Formats: sequence, structure tokens, C-alpha cells
Amino acid sequence: MLFWIAKHFGFEGLLNLIRYQTFRTGAAVATALVIGLIIGPTFIGWLRVRQGKGQPIRADGPQTHLAKRGTPTMGGLMILTSMVLAILIWMDLTNPYVWSCLFVTLGFGAIGFMDDYDKVRKASTTGVSGRVRLMMEFAVAGIAAVVIMQSNGPHLFLPFTTRLYLDLGYAFPVFAAFTIVAFGNAVNLTDGLDGLATMPVIIASVAFMVIVYLVGNVKFADYLGIPHVPGAGELAIFCGAVVGAGLAFLWFNAPPAAVFMGDTGSLALGGALGTIAVVAHHEIVLGIIGGLFVAEALSVIIQVFFYKRTGRRVFRMAPIHHHFEQLGWSEPTVVIRFWIIALVLALAGLSTLKLR
Repeated sequence: MLFWIAKHFGFEGLLNLIRYQTFRTGAAVATALVIGLIIGPTFIGWLRVRQGKGQPIRADGPQTHLAKRGTPTMGGLMILTSMVLAILIWMDLTNPYVWSCLFVTLGFGAIGFMDDYDKVRKASTTGVSGRVRLMMEFAVAGIAAVVIMQSNGPHLFLPFTTRLYLDLGYAFPVFAAFTIVAFGNAVNLTDGLDGLATMPVIIASVAFMVIVYLVGNVKFADYLGIPHVPGAGELAIFCGAVVGAGLAFLWFNAPPAAVFMGDTGSLALGGALGTIAVVAHHEIVLGIIGGLFVAEALSVIIQVFFYKRTGRRVFRMAPIHHHFEQLGWSEPTVVIRFWIIALVLALAGLSTLKLR
């Protein structure tokens, strides 16, 4: 909105600052952070009144989690509110990538909300069936993938090479949709401890803030030998809004959490990161930067696969963060060590920009 106003007046005077993506990225971080901190207490109070007993806690999970009964869920609504307001204020709303990312974020958020609502209403840890949820997620991601393909082509760029890519043709929407859905669910599986998913999402968003800015700048892209996607730099502001909203949520989600993100937030944030990676042609790098989320998802797949075939468990409990809890690690120990892993992986992913 402010970008359109500044453009209308020819970016004169102080409005010239709004021309720069770097300024608007910082402003989006601050805006989302302030909005989140302001609305947080009211939002949490409203959720507590509406939900009563809060998010159902798994009886077969770590016993320490039983103390969390009564904590409200759907805190993702707070994240989405502050994030979307910052995006609408600071981003160039004529950019098609902005709307593709918003479509997936809000679409996945709505699917997650339905799942959270169903769990709270039935006072059960089982929400919407997995099959129905995946169908809806693929429908949302597929539409966004087609729109993105029309703007920047059906290419899969390979890391550690100079603009070497595979032309996926009509298979691109399938690949892109799978990337978005897979990452959305990987973040969702990681959201099992206070603050565990929030900080790694913030770290990954900062990493992609750098990537999309470089990808969107023809000089930097040419120098680094990475694909240039005109208009992708605008998504740095989107990443900034995620960072600000995430920090505000972490203020209330830090142990002991006053509110849980729920599927409403985790699915939305994971889907947003997946969509940003697809726009920037850095889908494979997303697997490195978001390696923590990938490991969490793989631990569940491995556990289910081997248990169904052998009746034995590879991990004491999946996702893998529960495995370490069962080994005797305290919750803060697991969370902080996983944050460190997420930071190291983000730095490793950023190093691919130069290792070519």
C-alpha cells in the first residue's frame, strides 16, 4: 500500500526510502513485530476463553507434556495477522509472486485452522483426516505452482553449478506442489515443543531473505552465477514479515508457552517457505537450509515404515525431538540444540551461493 502511494508521488523526499527493498524489509520486520506484540495478550486471552481446555495433549507422549494441558492453540492466527498486515503495508502488491506466496500461506493456514478447530471441538489429537488434508494442500500448492511457472519457467536449477538446470516442462507444477506441501508438513511435524519450530522458521526466513534479494538483482545474480528471477527480490520483504511475526510469537511461545502455534501457523509458515524457494529456483537448497525440518519428517517416515514391516521402532518416539526427550534430554536442551543445528544448516545453505 505504501509502495503504491510513494510511487504515485514519484518517490519524492522521504518517500524515496520506500523505493528500496532493503528499507522495506527492515520496516516489515519492525511492523510485524510491533503488531504481534500488541495484539498478542488480547489474542491469547480470546483463544483461552474460546477453547477452554486448549490443545489436546497426547497421552502416549512424554509425560512432561501433560503439564501443558489448558494451553490454547491456533496461535498461528496471531502470526498470520501481524505478518499479512506488514505485507500489505510494505510490499509492491502488483508483484505476482507476492500473491502466489500469500495464496499458499493463507490457504495452508485455513487448512491448519480446520484441523486445529476439529481437534479442540472433539477434544482429541486427531483432526481432519490426513488424506483430505493432503488433497486440499496439493490443490492450493498446485494452483500457485502453475502461476509461478507462467512467470519464471519450468526450470529446476542445480546447486553447486553455474545456472545448470533441468527443464521439467509440465512436470514442474507437480514437483513444485510436492515441494510446498512436503515442507509445510515438515514444519508442522517439527512443531512439538515450545519454540522448537518458531526459531528455525525465523532462521530459514533470514537465509531466504538473502537468497531472494540476490536472485532478484541481476548484477548479484550474474556475479554469483545463480538464476536471475526478475521481481523475486520483493519476497525479501515477505521474509522480513515472517521474521517479525515469528519473533513476536516467540515472545509468547517461549517456555513455558502461553500459546501454541498449532497447525494454523506451522502449515502456513512451511508452505510460505516452500513457495519462496520455488520462486527463487532454490528448491534443493531449501532441503539444506531447512534440513532440521527434513530430518523431523524423515524420522516419522522411517519409524512408520519399519514399524509396519517389522513391529520394531527405530526411534523411541517420532518425530525425532521426542526421541531425545525419551533419552532424558530436557525440553529446553532439545530446543536450543535444534536451534543451533538449524543455524548451522542455514549457513551451509547460504554457502551454496558461492560454491559453484
